This record gives sequence, C-alpha cells and structure tokens, in this order.
Amino acid sequence: MKKTRFFNIHEKLNAKIVDFAGYQMPVQYSSIIAEHKAVRNSVGVFDVSHMGEIFISGEKALDFVQEITINDASKLSPGRVQYSAMCYKDGGIVDDLLVYKINDNKYMLVVNASNIEKDYNWMVENNCFGVDIKNESDVYSLLAIQGPNSKETLQKVCDKDIDLEYYHFFEAKISGTEMIVSRTGYTGELGFEIYFKGDEATAEKIWNSIFEAGKEFEIKPIGLGARDTLRLEMGFCLYGNDIDKTTNPLEAGLGWITKLKKDNFISKDVLQQIKENGLKRKLVPMITKERVFPRHGYEIISEGRKIGEITSGTVSPILDKPIALGYVEKEFAFEGSEINFMIRGKEIPAKVIKLPFLKK
Repeated sequence: MKKTRFFNIHEKLNAKIVDFAGYQMPVQYSSIIAEHKAVRNSVGVFDVSHMGEIFISGEKALDFVQEITINDASKLSPGRVQYSAMCYKDGGIVDDLLVYKINDNKYMLVVNASNIEKDYNWMVENNCFGVDIKNESDVYSLLAIQGPNSKETLQKVCDKDIDLEYYHFFEAKISGTEMIVSRTGYTGELGFEIYFKGDEATAEKIWNSIFEAGKEFEIKPIGLGARDTLRLEMGFCLYGNDIDKTTNPLEAGLGWITKLKKDNFISKDVLQQIKENGLKRKLVPMITKERVFPRHGYEIISEGRKIGEITSGTVSPILDKPIALGYVEKEFAFEGSEINFMIRGKEIPAKVIKLPFLKK
C-alpha cells in the first residue's frame, strides 16, 4: 500500500486509516458527521493526493483529448477546467475526470485514484495522434480546501489574489511553493484544490500553514467518509458506485457533458444510437422518511417487482434523512415517483426527487 506525503500527519491526528485505491488513507479523524458539517459551515481540508494527474502534450494534444473524452475540450481556454468522462467503444464509462487546459499544446487530466493505471493504459492504446502521455500521479500531492471560509483561509498563504471563477485555475505560490490552484471540488461548497510537487517536509509545511491560516474559522481535517457524504448530498456520481463500464453517461445523468455534436470521438456513434432508441433506465435521486440506511446494491421495488438498484446511499448529516442514488426503469424515473427500498426483507417507502438533495 502506498502512502501520501501527509501520512505522518494523519497518524499524529489519530485518523482512522483504511486501504483505499492502493493507498492508506484517512477515512475520518473525529466523526463523519462533525467533519461533514465543518465543510458545510466553515472550512475543511482533504488529502486527496491519491488522485491521478496525467499530462498530455504535443501539437495534437487537443485532437487527442477530443478523441478520448465526451465533452468538448475545444471550448476551453488556458486556465480553464472542464468536467468530462472517457467511454469505451460500447458506451460504458472508463472514468470521469477533470480536463485542465494549461496551454494550446498541454493538458492535465485528473482521474480517479482507483483508475490511474487503467486510464493511462487506455490513453496509450488510443494515442493515434503522437502526443506525449505522462503519468505524474506519484509526483504530485493534492489538497482540497472546501467550505464557505475556504477562500479567506487560502488567501492568507497565497501570493496572488484568489479571485477565481468556478472551474478556473492559475499557477501561484502557497507558503513559498509553486502550485496549480483551481476553484474546483466535489462538495458543492465554495472550494479550491491545490496541486504541488515536493517531499514530506514540503507537504507538512503547506498543511501547517493552511491550518494556521484557518485557525480562526476552526478549520478541520476531513476524511474520505465525509467526502462521500458531501458529494452524495449534491448528487455527484462516484465511479465504482454510480458509474462504471456497465453504465453509459446518458443514463447516468451526464448527458450535459456528452457533446454528440462535436466531431467524432470514441463511443459517439453508440451513444447517438442509445439516445435515438431511448433510455431503458436512469440514475435518480431518492429520499425516504423512514429511519433506515440505504446501501449500495439494495434492490428498488415497485408493486413487489424489482425495478432497479441503489448505487449510493447514506443518511444526510444536514437533512437528517436517508438519501440515495440508484438506477430505475425509465417509467419510474420522474420526480414524485413512489418506489420502495428493499432493506432486510422489508419494503421501505421512498420517493424520487430532484437534485441536489441539499438545496443551496
């Protein structure tokens, strides 16, 4: 198992460590609920250094990114970020990812930790443009600073005015270290992500400076547990749960990043056909008033018949109600549709609602 450059810090903070995506990662420090609320109400810091950074460079860099991703990267200008995905030829999802345009000939693709090797190999296999593909995931550390007080915290240690629009980035120095600073994150709150190189001493210096800057806001370290509940409250997909090679982006609610009008890309024809034929199922948000815990894999029932399956579920720390995402047959995929969760042999009444669960 690998360790991030912040591992010693996590141990000193008595974090509960779990094996995740090949890394030993903190799942929680105090409690998932307390950490979740810290991000919603003030500011928290996540070590997400296990994520992957793959750089694409060369004269045909844009052509390559356009070929392997479903969103339209030609709309990007330097300093902008785009949420996208890669699909197999049958329309199944290889991974969802972020595309950073550094300049006309260089892009950074940020991929999920569990998919780094698979994604890199997929890119290499489909490199018909002669671009340079470099996996620098082990070189970079990554912190996410998220919450209403994240900007004021980070501004204290950044040498530039952090006046970034959503899904934009720039290069700056934080605590004297050069890094990429982006206004991105997976919590639904104001937040930033910082990418930088350096050893454990550098990582510790940056961590400590951020926590000193956020002291007045009662800044907290946040584990993977709260990261999951935060993203689920916003209805954001998690690879391996809500999306994978057996799901396509249209049924997963990612039609908004699937640009079928752009020039040819891997899976375009298949996805076009799926759209024309009509979807058989859709990923929907669901909520129940019952005191239960909906979990991945639980069946979704209507009139005694299985109509789908839960892909992600939790009890929302803010709403104090059980919430879930899951695929259901298309005739049940509308707001207000009444369905049931099958939990321990009992049908629990639930309802399809509109995202996000937590209205901002």
